[in-house]
Amino acid sequence: MATGKHPAVLGSGSPRKPWRLPADGHPAPGCYLRSLKKLEMSQDSKFFHNLMEKKDFEAWLDNISIAFLSLTDLQKNETLDHLISLSGAVQLRHLSNNLEILLKRDFLKLLPLELSFYLLKWLDPQTLLTCCLVSKQWNKVISACTEVWQTACKNLGWQIDDSVQDPLHWKKVYLKAILRMKQLKDHEAFETSSLIGHSARVYALYYKDGLLCTGSDDLSAKLWDVSTGQCIYGIQTHTCAAVKFDEQKLVTGSFDNTVACWEWSSGAKTQHFRGHTGAVFSVDYNDELDILVSGSADFTVKVWALSTGTCLNTLTGHTEWVTKVVLQKCKVKSLMHSPGDYILLSADKYEIKIWPIGREINCKCLRTLSVSEDRSISLQPRLHFDGKYIVCSSALGLYQWDFASYDILRVIKPPDFSNVSLLGFGEIFALLFDNRYLYIMDLRTEKLISRWPLPEYRKSKRGSSFLAGEISWLNGLNGQNDTGLVFATSMPDHSIHLWK
Repeated sequence: MATGKHPAVLGSGSPRKPWRLPADGHPAPGCYLRSLKKLEMSQDSKFFHNLMEKKDFEAWLDNISIAFLSLTDLQKNETLDHLISLSGAVQLRHLSNNLEILLKRDFLKLLPLELSFYLLKWLDPQTLLTCCLVSKQWNKVISACTEVWQTACKNLGWQIDDSVQDPLHWKKVYLKAILRMKQLKDHEAFETSSLIGHSARVYALYYKDGLLCTGSDDLSAKLWDVSTGQCIYGIQTHTCAAVKFDEQKLVTGSFDNTVACWEWSSGAKTQHFRGHTGAVFSVDYNDELDILVSGSADFTVKVWALSTGTCLNTLTGHTEWVTKVVLQKCKVKSLMHSPGDYILLSADKYEIKIWPIGREINCKCLRTLSVSEDRSISLQPRLHFDGKYIVCSSALGLYQWDFASYDILRVIKPPDFSNVSLLGFGEIFALLFDNRYLYIMDLRTEKLISRWPLPEYRKSKRGSSFLAGEISWLNGLNGQNDTGLVFATSMPDHSIHLWK
């Protein structure tokens, strides 16, 4: 192929001198256009194309290309405009087809899948959902980007099960999650119902595995199936200030200063625990340890043998009514306890006391927690303890202690917290309430994400008339734990109001 030479341009029949670049390598702006103009004015362009040999055409095209690349952007645009004006239908169609290929490249289709996933991670979920509408290929690639959708689900407070192998699973979960969060914000997530059967005030509530136990001033306790609203058992008891149950038995704390154990099937009293000199406001028990604990208005906590009714120990140190006792396995290690040790927490108006408990009964208080040394700030009569953290609300906010060190991890202060009480506390969400509303808080941001107006429920200084239902969802939703009872409260008309 000849280099630096331009084939003769046939126009008038006389050979033309080859067109060469100027010494500086840059053509004069009008030179290239004049050459094209001469070509345009050729009297027989068909004859010109037929006579130009392939190698001559290639040489000509090389020279034209070199000249074109040396032009400015404006000159290039003018050149292209001129060529387009000379083109016919065949050339314009050819140009349109090639431009579409060059300008509309599908990068998700062309890139390796791993690189596509990396790029998609920088987009927010709503933008990704819009991108899914571009094409079937985009929808397929984006839907299979597991890490993106898992992260989006986590941000909504959803639990992640890494054992799920279906690559399309987590996009479906995300769509369900945003629907559930919308329902929560729009007050469409719950349905309400009432349980009617008591003839006097309902003081005590306890929920477990779809069953709700209620203890009343009418000297009875009832066990209800929450899903159907049917009363399964109803037995005659004393006045119930606190209740806890399992499949076989019911344990009640009473305003008559005693604790009793009842058999559901027969209604018979199987054990009676006498020794307190004030009303018993809270009870808890553990069958494995054969231990029952009770907190009373006489400022004491008593430890009983569950099977015999014998008082094993009386724990003193409180200077106010003991309104809550919790018996729980420890899940963290410290100098004072190890994972698996049983721990007893007891709370009054100002303090939370921590006791070791097990088969050796002579225990001493490990630590006393409070939010103010001068007792100027009182605690709400509710307590959360899961073996790792202790949580209690006060007029200053929601206090969370680390059980390994007993240090305060944080104090959560939502707006107007002075009248807000703790109902449930998890890893992701907290359930709170006051006289007017039920609140859900995202504990990661410490912001309230939803609230619902409450009915005029019966108020109780001990907080016993308001109860959380299913609480596993507070550790994160998973698509299965967002059904069932959310909370229950006793009403002034002696009914029990349920939100499910």
